[in-house]
Amino acid sequence: MGALKDLSQALLDGRETTVDHHPFTPLFRAERVAEGVTFVSSFANVTAIDTADGLVLVDTGSFLLAPATRAILRELTTQLAHTAIYTHGHVDHCFGVDGYEAEAERKVRVVAHAKVPARFDRYKLTRRYNSCINTRQFQTNTEFPADFRYPDATFDKELALEVGDRTFVLRHALGETDDHTFVWLPDAKVLCTGDLFIWATPNCGNPQKVQRYPREWAMALRAMASLGAEVLCPGHGVPIFGADAVRLALEETAQLLESIVDQTLRLMNEGASLDRVLHEVRAPARLLGRPYLKPVYDEPEFIVRNIWRLYGGWWDGDPAELKPAPRDALAKEIAALAGGATALAKRARALLEVGDLRMASHLAELAFQAAPRDLDVRAARRDVYAARAKDEKSLMARGIFASARDESEAV
Repeated sequence: MGALKDLSQALLDGRETTVDHHPFTPLFRAERVAEGVTFVSSFANVTAIDTADGLVLVDTGSFLLAPATRAILRELTTQLAHTAIYTHGHVDHCFGVDGYEAEAERKVRVVAHAKVPARFDRYKLTRRYNSCINTRQFQTNTEFPADFRYPDATFDKELALEVGDRTFVLRHALGETDDHTFVWLPDAKVLCTGDLFIWATPNCGNPQKVQRYPREWAMALRAMASLGAEVLCPGHGVPIFGADAVRLALEETAQLLESIVDQTLRLMNEGASLDRVLHEVRAPARLLGRPYLKPVYDEPEFIVRNIWRLYGGWWDGDPAELKPAPRDALAKEIAALAGGATALAKRARALLEVGDLRMASHLAELAFQAAPRDLDVRAARRDVYAARAKDEKSLMARGIFASARDESEAV
């Protein structure tokens, strides 16, 4: 077996974990995973399929790593690209087409879902915001791209795409995005999921990104599970091999989403507030313990918030939060009642010492909002968020808390 297949089996067996082999860490390795199918581990992954007319690429690489990803692919195949399929419009999946066009000295046809162009338009409108949130999420200062390679052809629900001697079945799915596509190669029984499967709790609650669709995502996972795929090529992480393993991974991911959706909607239908929902919904521990569902990127608590936003709007059920006072004014009022911002900071440190990180964060943040230039307050806030960042398993929570820690250092 190749290194990617070995790692996949070790993860499924429990000999390795995604804590040590994070699915968003590129391995920069290419392997043949089926007849005429090459998989490249990168950020994000690329799957290349040989046809009589040239390569079909499922995703093309990130705006940072596309050239390196293409170079790794070229270690196993020199066939020129004919068609590129975007699984969705996230910027780690849809860059680098120009490199393949330069190799071929002709245009490469790009196919994607009909909503991808609107995504690119939105990214141009919110470029600075996306740079800010990616800085927090990934702890990097990389600028968000300004230009995009729009698709040449789009589809709405399903498309049977003929290239050379092979047929590719493209199906739209609501999931992490509204423009997602999964790709089925029937003759090789290879399924390319994009980010509908990423070797982690589904990225369905991201605190800084637009709406996700957990119920429809689960439906898409079950549809993919019914295909009988023998190789699953994910958007992040290593492939999964064997029909039984593929089906189980997809079905259990669907089960996790369905459980969170069902619990959240039941409480919403009872008239519960968001606060109650957040603290009562529990993802099944059995599923979170599965090797491909650990919350190392997103996490169930964030998914609950996204379900609330999808079905219930932005108000959390607290009347005071409908038209609130400015945060800094509220913080100053509470600080005055407590005996000053330093009293709040002191209590935050005491809570930190006993491990109550959630409550410590509330008080440290109130102290900071009331007295943002007080050095003792800033130091308390820094230490609280340093502890939170260290304690978190999910990359998203860790990134936000680390950013708050770093902000506390600056004056």
